[in-house]
Amino acid sequence: MSTQSDHGHELIPRPEQTPEALRAALAVVAPGRLEEMRASKDDAFAKAVEWQSLSPVRGWILRWARDIEIARRPDLSARYTHAEQHLEHEDSVVAQEALRELSAVLDEAMRAVRT
Repeated sequence: MSTQSDHGHELIPRPEQTPEALRAALAVVAPGRLEEMRASKDDAFAKAVEWQSLSPVRGWILRWARDIEIARRPDLSARYTHAEQHLEHEDSVVAQEALRELSAVLDEAMRAVRT
């Protein structure tokens, strides 16, 4: 792992895409979500066995890598929070813009973890 100064304004370096590395990263950037992560991991692994496919596990890894990417980057986190807070705004134009911004943040984070 490299130091924070190597990563500019990132809270932690991007973790490897393994269950343990993602759990350790989440424990730093969003510890309140650890139980959610564990439950979704259990579900993904159960589906993998049921479906005889690794697709649910791959999906779980990507989802958490994306969410951690957002949480570890204050710029993305701020944009995500701002958009989320305006999704149900009484002005439909504001709500639509919030939805577009939320989608843009999720897309940016997913591109970052897929590189």
